[in-house]
Amino acid sequence: MFPSPSAMNFSMPKRTGFVAPAPIEINSSSYFMACTIGGTLACGLTHWLVTPLDLVKTRLQVNKSLYTGIFNGWGTVFKSGGIKALYTGGIPTIIGYSLQGAAKYGFYDYFKYKYSEIVGEENAAKYKTLLYLSSSASAEVIADVLLCPLEALKVKAQTSTTPFAPSFLAGVNKVVASEGVSGFYKGLTPLWLRQVPYTMVKFATFETTVNMIYKNVMTKPKHEYNKTEQLGVTFAAGYIAGIFCAIVSHPADVLVSKLNNASKAEGQSTGQLATKILKDLGIRGVWVGLGPRIVMIGTLTALQWFIYDTYKVQAGLPASGSVEPVKQKN
Repeated sequence: MFPSPSAMNFSMPKRTGFVAPAPIEINSSSYFMACTIGGTLACGLTHWLVTPLDLVKTRLQVNKSLYTGIFNGWGTVFKSGGIKALYTGGIPTIIGYSLQGAAKYGFYDYFKYKYSEIVGEENAAKYKTLLYLSSSASAEVIADVLLCPLEALKVKAQTSTTPFAPSFLAGVNKVVASEGVSGFYKGLTPLWLRQVPYTMVKFATFETTVNMIYKNVMTKPKHEYNKTEQLGVTFAAGYIAGIFCAIVSHPADVLVSKLNNASKAEGQSTGQLATKILKDLGIRGVWVGLGPRIVMIGTLTALQWFIYDTYKVQAGLPASGSVEPVKQKN
């Protein structure tokens, strides 16, 4: 006979082998990897999105009479080649800044943790601005080594009003054939001069601004605000940081554009070429294109921090900003 219902086992089978993912521990290897991934997404995507603005800004730095302004530049470029022309240099941009972002954000939190260990918790808290500055500078030195070859290729493509090369790989081969591998790194020192101060201001100003907002405007503890509110603070602090970044790094940005566009005379070193360019530009010349760059860098920096923190929040981590005690690894 059939067994009675009470004798039958109607219970759902137990799930075996399933383990809920553990939360990411602050300052663990998983945490630094999350920062690296977030930085890749933040820098690569944002720099690619503003390529049309970067294109006009870079060309005006090399030849200030080329366009009468941003909109005139966009219109002129669009008429000559459509949307594709506006994104000239887009491929080296997204590759180069993805690599740079990975190193910049990943190593920043790594160095911040390591330097805090070296000086001790009390000194790290007491001299936190110095901690932000030293950590961001160390991270950017590494990041720029990765960025430099792609930045050189991007600038060559953008400063050429006729197509520099038919493809990304063709551009790489053209530089190697004419200048050798060293041609990709002749702008490394000016790039450091541009990016290291930029990043130091970017991280220190951002962290300080976040602290000030939570202290003076949003006075509850940070963890009591929801994700949307925390990300709003991130965006506002990022834009403020971006304005300062643009001003501090602009002269070196002009030099990088000029240097990668110029041809060295026989026997002339990169330093000699840079000195000549700066002499020709004069004090006023190194500030050409500052307005467009403030708009670009302000927007760029705000979006970068927003994307970076959005990724961190989705990964179960708090938004950036040292407003609460940092957890140390056991």
